[in-house]
Amino acid sequence: MILVNGECRSHIEISDRGFQYGDGLFETIAVTNGQPVFIGRHIDRLEAGCRRLYIPFPSTELLTFEAKKLCQHSSKAVLKMILTRGSGGRGYRQPDVIQTTRVLSLHPFPDYPDIYKVQGITALFCDTRLGLNPGLAGIKHLNRLEQILARAEWTNPDIQEGIMLDMNEHVIEGTMTNLFYVKNDTLYTSSLALAGVAGIMRGIIMAMSYDYGFSVIEHTFTKDELLSADEVFVCNSIVGIWPIKQIATTCFSVGERTRQLQTWLTQFQNEAISGGF
Repeated sequence: MILVNGECRSHIEISDRGFQYGDGLFETIAVTNGQPVFIGRHIDRLEAGCRRLYIPFPSTELLTFEAKKLCQHSSKAVLKMILTRGSGGRGYRQPDVIQTTRVLSLHPFPDYPDIYKVQGITALFCDTRLGLNPGLAGIKHLNRLEQILARAEWTNPDIQEGIMLDMNEHVIEGTMTNLFYVKNDTLYTSSLALAGVAGIMRGIIMAMSYDYGFSVIEHTFTKDELLSADEVFVCNSIVGIWPIKQIATTCFSVGERTRQLQTWLTQFQNEAISGGF
């Protein structure tokens, strides 16, 4: 089922700037027992992205209503929410009157094996580099060609994720995930001031760590620093936390901190589902 501006249909105008220029934002949301999980956090990020891109934001109440309407009969699914600047003429100049297009669609939940969470995944370093742009860094805009090119670098089913660096050779994130590592009992993650997407799950993990007294540091780091870590894991709103057991030829153990964060996250997600937020 798809809702376009609140109506059940499966097309948008060919003049829509989301199609023409990638002029918009999106969220990918897990759905459990009819409940879009962390819907409030996702909509807050959409609103923040709209402010950055000067796209009129529909309203929290409207998006929440449409999301819950679409998800109410789904036991397990993925909800995708897209906001674009709407239709405009040819050219980059924004229309004088912007009518935001909103698209909500429901998709099957990916069939990832549970063993990924238990034993960890294998990753590689991608050759594709992320460009540097502080004006767009952090937000989940529709222009994802760098991730598409990076994901095309492997077809081996034994590789589950690719790790992306920026133009300065700093580790930033996975193709579809944010990345953390543990060293000497401290949690580290990439600074996203110049590149990358500030994922919902990344923010939750950082907040939980602070609440439980676990040190978290955002900084820039290299491949060598990452490969010397005690533990490494990736995260997003669909997979939760996946430990990394191997990057290229370097192996890691699934450590105590990663397991603790998985436990905390499961508890927090269950509370969110039962509380409807």
